[in-house]
Amino acid sequence: MERTLVLLKPDAVQRGLVGTILSRFEAKGLSIVGLKMRTFDRSVLEQHYEVHKERPFYPNLVDFMSSGPVVAIALEGKDAITVVRTLVGKTNAREAAPGTIRGDLGMSFSNNLVHASDGEDTAKFELGLWFADAAELSDWTPADLEWRYSVKEELA
Repeated sequence: MERTLVLLKPDAVQRGLVGTILSRFEAKGLSIVGLKMRTFDRSVLEQHYEVHKERPFYPNLVDFMSSGPVVAIALEGKDAITVVRTLVGKTNAREAAPGTIRGDLGMSFSNNLVHASDGEDTAKFELGLWFADAAELSDWTPADLEWRYSVKEELA
């Protein structure tokens, strides 16, 4: 099983889409193993987006992400990183395919509702940043796991 980070950005919170977006991940079969909501310190956001520090949009991105509450979610599932990124859709919501979160719910390139880790190393770094205390993550097995996957084939 793989873990990944998803952030529901301030626009998702302000628009009342937290439950709608979260339910899409659960309906797909991903398990929530960590969840918290708050307005995060700029220092966390600056660390998170440090890879973009030299890009012109960096200051606006940090300002936007610190403008209100963010929901940080740790999700788990087989190939969770790829599955989540497919569900989220292209960065520019106007270009995202129908059926994706951004394609169905968004209209903006910048205010695009969701952040999703883009690879294993990134997910590990981001989960460590947003869920620094290991006790914030739960290890559990869904009772319906055998209905989500072919346990003998996919989880062997």
